[in-house]
Amino acid sequence: MEPLIDTRTKFGVRAERRLREDRIGWLVTVGQDGTPQPNAVWFAWDGSSLLIYSMPDQAKLRHIARNPRVALHLDSQDHGDDIVVVTGTAAVDPTAPTANVNPTYVQKYAYSVAIRITPSKVRGF
Repeated sequence: MEPLIDTRTKFGVRAERRLREDRIGWLVTVGQDGTPQPNAVWFAWDGSSLLIYSMPDQAKLRHIARNPRVALHLDSQDHGDDIVVVTGTAAVDPTAPTANVNPTYVQKYAYSVAIRITPSKVRGF
């Protein structure tokens, strides 16, 4: 079986690098009424699958249980180029390690500096 991403091509090299290095992608699930539901998520790519963690009882989990067809889009670069879209099926994986002990996930999201924002004002419309 050939690998999903052909790293012998320019696109394949870019896609593999972005999936490995990008920190956030847009997970698109399908809502109950058929409307696409995009959510920004952290993800880890292991070369053959994407791993995303979620808080329990989130709508995206209900969407995936009802319709496992999903897409993960990576933001374009500055001029709208370098698009990467992954489509496939998703399922809750009870065998995956928790995020805090998953070496791939921890390595990708290991930050050494904590930043806390103390709000002085909140506004909206």
